Amino acid sequence: MTTLVFGHKSPDTDSTGSPIIWAWYLNEIKGINAEPALLGEPNTEAAWMLTRWDLPKPRIIADVDDGQPCVIVDTNNPAELPANINGADVQAIIDHHKLVGGLETKGPIDITIRPLACTATIMYDLMGEDAAKMPEAIKGAALTCILSDTLEFRSPTTTDRDREVVKVLANDLGVNVTEYAAEMFAAKSDVSEFSDAELIRMDSKEYEVAGTKFRVSVLETTAPEIPLGRKNSLMEAFKAVAAEDGVDQVLLFVVDILKEEATLLIPNDVVKGVAEKSFGVKVEGDAVVLPGVMSRKKQIIPNLAI
Repeated sequence: MTTLVFGHKSPDTDSTGSPIIWAWYLNEIKGINAEPALLGEPNTEAAWMLTRWDLPKPRIIADVDDGQPCVIVDTNNPAELPANINGADVQAIIDHHKLVGGLETKGPIDITIRPLACTATIMYDLMGEDAAKMPEAIKGAALTCILSDTLEFRSPTTTDRDREVVKVLANDLGVNVTEYAAEMFAAKSDVSEFSDAELIRMDSKEYEVAGTKFRVSVLETTAPEIPLGRKNSLMEAFKAVAAEDGVDQVLLFVVDILKEEATLLIPNDVVKGVAEKSFGVKVEGDAVVLPGVMSRKKQIIPNLAI
């Protein structure tokens, strides 16, 4: 039976590329029949990566069957996975996020969770000498994933190992990292064709603080004026998204990659209070700039308070 490899819902570049990388490794190196899959449409940067390296878009799945062999990458949170994940046969987890808990498995499994910026970096290390056997397209996917998750090394999650792997991959591919990252971020910033609800859900995770459920959304861009120009309609869409997704509030952070700051939209007094308690700022108006805030995992989620 084919082993499915997939990441989290609302797939970003890492949750699109890492399933492709690991499915290649299982198929070509380990001799295990594997298929990458997605839990939704990839974001614009991830879609650009697929085109840039001529990689087929993985099949999108809504759920998994009982007993379906699978490998989970870039998450270990049941809320970000198919509804029937505990009915599937989870065989491994490869991740770089904190351990959430709640997953049940059919037996002992391989779990690798390391404090690196990107799942693809962990995979590169797990492959050992076999990493050199990756074809150009798979190396391209790995390079894109790491540059995306580190925001070209601007994110505080970046480690020396992420930098080292990027250097090796870029050298193998003959890629100029600065120029390549600029192309990636331009693709990420092209959100003009997406509805407000799609933008809110594009890169988002659910998180609960003191009994209040949040959808924490991040838009990383080199053109923040584009989403901020839609500020009023985005905040109006928060209400419908929250109701449809079963959360209490939506937090939308527009991350300016070049200025290395985030703007949090403030639709109501609840979010105003969260902003002031979480980030030590004084909120005036319907948005607040948070200098130096780049990472949801390291700077946003750990600081949320209500």
